[in-house]
Amino acid sequence: MDGALPRSALAALIERACALDRRIVFLTGAGISADSGVPTFRGPEGYWTVGSKNYHPEELATFAAFRRMPETVWDWYLHRLRTCRAAEPNAAHKSLADFERSTPRRFLLITQNVDGLHLRAGNTPEHTFQIHGNLEYARCSAECNKDLVRIPEDIESATPTLPTALHCSRCKAPLRPNVLWFDECYDEERYRFDSSLSAAQHAALLIVIGTTGATRLPQMVVTQAVYSGLSIIAIDPYANPVTELVAEHAHGVHVAARAAQAVPHLVTEIRRALA
Repeated sequence: MDGALPRSALAALIERACALDRRIVFLTGAGISADSGVPTFRGPEGYWTVGSKNYHPEELATFAAFRRMPETVWDWYLHRLRTCRAAEPNAAHKSLADFERSTPRRFLLITQNVDGLHLRAGNTPEHTFQIHGNLEYARCSAECNKDLVRIPEDIESATPTLPTALHCSRCKAPLRPNVLWFDECYDEERYRFDSSLSAAQHAALLIVIGTTGATRLPQMVVTQAVYSGLSIIAIDPYANPVTELVAEHAHGVHVAARAAQAVPHLVTEIRRALA
């Protein structure tokens, strides 16, 4: 597919949404970064082998695993971080950044991605809710302070001994990746839980890009938008629980295309409607 959009159905949704003086909310998942070469979290590249054991992401991405084997967990995250740093924002990331620059009052981005590509493309932290954190940063695992520390680029490995740079400069406890783990809960301060749900309730339009809604808050954002009667557009080349929910919604459309193809076209259509 070349990314061109089915104009009749989308035009009605976009016109309906842009007539409201409310924000357009984008919710992005792994699918938007796939075209940048970032592997999905639960795909084959998400596993991590130590000795003879093959760890699943759901086993490694926990505070319990970090307490038990911090070096192993850090090595997995450093591997992921190198992959993310080698990637570049694609056309979908860039079009969202351009939209924020041109129409900041109408723009909000909720992303479950920890790769930092939205910010590197030009989106601002003020308009970007990073609901699962950001892999570029670490924080004290003992919670002695709330400071975020950018992970140095020269750290190749955390084994056999955790490097000094991955220890808190104040209490000397190990730093941990600044991400939400499977055995942790969303909150407002770090992960914008309440703000995300409020945005989904009061938006003019929700655009869901490349997520299956496998984690709780993205699923709740889409469900809240459906219950609130919002116009919703889902962009994903494959059917999944989110696209099926949107397609069944009275004001929903599923665009079966890759993000880098469809998002720039969609942003152009929205800009035209707003103008």
